[in-house]
Amino acid sequence: MEGQLVLKGVRKVYTKGNIFIEALRNINLEIAKGEFIAIMGPSGSGKTTLLNIIGCLDIPTEGEIVYNGEQLTNLKEDTLAEYRKNNIGFIFQSYNLLPVLTVKENIELPLVIDKTISKRERETRVMELIEKVGLKGMENRYPNELSSGQEQRVAVARALVKKPLLVLADEPTANLDSQTALEIIQIMKQMNEIENTTFIFSTHDPQIEKFAKRIIILKDGMINSDTKISQ
Repeated sequence: MEGQLVLKGVRKVYTKGNIFIEALRNINLEIAKGEFIAIMGPSGSGKTTLLNIIGCLDIPTEGEIVYNGEQLTNLKEDTLAEYRKNNIGFIFQSYNLLPVLTVKENIELPLVIDKTISKRERETRVMELIEKVGLKGMENRYPNELSSGQEQRVAVARALVKKPLLVLADEPTANLDSQTALEIIQIMKQMNEIENTTFIFSTHDPQIEKFAKRIIILKDGMINSDTKISQ
């Protein structure tokens, strides 16, 4: 099935000297295209580790990851990097914008790096997203001329500009006030509904919980509950 993500028996162990830290234990998940999922749990429960493994930023100690019909677990790093670039968008709480680039240039950057999309197509896609995230008229501003909420809007647009199959968001509202956080969540929810993009959040934010179609709670590296929400 297109866009389906499957994790089978995923385990992640980190070593620190002679100490072994089991961050994830026997994670089994099936995620369909277009889901809007909140991964929740206390600090140290494995939320960020799970997100990093789904995003191919880390590899499991044991288990399999199959995404869009492709086995990812044993791919070489350069192949994984290409896969990430073509299929996955990332949103972080720290925004990670380049200070020397304008709003437009930050959003456009993944398309410029890709080199397979014409300048005209880039321009159209970027300007559409700038309007959708509420930054019309700010395209020539630099990050230091933006509020935290506006910076996160840029980060959301940048994550979506290549029309990824999957967007992973690690605590995307952690540095925002409640009203701005709500606006950012609503933007992502709208993108989820319009483009059927899969969103997976690692979060403590109860506002994201209210919008989620599915809530997965981790505890001690294991899935404590997995609940689909009727909306």
